[in-house]
Order: sequence, then structure tokens, then C-alpha cells
Amino acid sequence: MAVAAMTGGGPQAAGWVRPAVAADLPAIVHVVEAAYLPWVPIIGTRPAPLSADHAAILAEGVVFVTGLAELPPAGSLEGLVVLRPEPRTLCIDNVAVHPRVQGRGLGRRLLAFAEAEARRLGLPAMRLYTHERMRSNLRLYTAAGYVETGREDIGAGHLVHLRKPLPGATGA
Repeated sequence: MAVAAMTGGGPQAAGWVRPAVAADLPAIVHVVEAAYLPWVPIIGTRPAPLSADHAAILAEGVVFVTGLAELPPAGSLEGLVVLRPEPRTLCIDNVAVHPRVQGRGLGRRLLAFAEAEARRLGLPAMRLYTHERMRSNLRLYTAAGYVETGREDIGAGHLVHLRKPLPGATGA
């Protein structure tokens, strides 16, 4: 996948997105743990990203990282997105933003980056999923134009599956 630099939107929303590299692994694990550990008592189980093999996912070349400061080495990694192309859809397998910078637009920036990648790849839709008890995530995704397509029982509640068509994308 190609990388697209994302800038603009004022100082709080300024940032960048780039493909992750091997040296990012410790920071990726740190961001995922910081973002998902607070959800354990809320959903009653460990979210899947906490148990993921981040080194293997990184090796697949599907992880993109972001931050608010300048591009590394001066900047710090503060968020990430995992994008998995599928037939006619780009799946957002994980979006994580460190709690210390949540509310500054990085999650929305990562969603916009994912949509740009889907368009670049000629995919007409996005899909993602989240736990039903992650209500702030559901609000973010709904505000970004995603609609619920179904629920999946995972024992400790349900995964909510969401989809967003990309009008004007090739194959739409």
C-alpha cells in the first residue's frame, strides 16, 4: 500500500500517517495496550488486539502509524490503523489511539486515511467491527458514515459489524 501524508486542520489535528516499520513494534504494542486495556472492565474480556501477534501483523505490511508531532525521529507514535484489503472492501482490522491524545482528531484522521487507501485500491466500500459496549467507538464510526450491518455473538457480548460505501470509488 502507498502512504499518504495527512496534514492540516489546525495544530491539534495536524499529523502524519506512514507505513509502520520494524522499529515501531514496541511503540505499536504500547499504543494498543494503552488504547485497549481500559476497555477490559467495560466489555468483560480482553479485546482481540491485546492478544494479537503484532510482529506478524507488522510483517504483513498492513500497519500504518500516526502522531501529532513532526515525522519521526522527532515525532512520537500515537496511533495506528491496520488495513486488510478484501474483495470489494477494505477492512479496518484495528484502529488505536493512545488515550493521552484522544479527542484531537487522530481517530478521524486514521479513518480518512483508510478511506483514501480504499479509493486508491479501487475498493468501493469500507468495513470494520467493534464491541457493542465500546459505545464511544460506535458513535465515532456512525458519525463517520458507517452503518451497522449485523451483530456477532462472541460469548462476552456482540461484535457490531459496520460498513461504509464510498460513492464514486471504482467498482461502487
